[in-house]
Amino acid sequence: MSDLGAAIRARRAAQHWSQSEAAARAGMGLRTWRRMEATGQATIENLVNAAVALRCEEGLADLFPAPAARNMDDLLEQQRKARKAVESKQRVRAVRRK
Repeated sequence: MSDLGAAIRARRAAQHWSQSEAAARAGMGLRTWRRMEATGQATIENLVNAAVALRCEEGLADLFPAPAARNMDDLLEQQRKARKAVESKQRVRAVRRK
């Protein structure tokens, strides 16, 4: 098992979810989920869906740091976009909990 697969499995176990429940929450098939846990290999889409389902999508943003702002207007625009992204993720999370 890869480090990523082990991390996904540990996060799922911490939620007390079966693989079937986690796969359903992430919107993917059970075989795909099992393969992701076993090998750590996944499409970007499945990885993002798994991260959102497991409530750890914040860590994905660290993989793609924002470019440095060239001026104050750019900095303010980056902050505005970051706030909107967080709000959007919170709405998705709230919908999935229903």
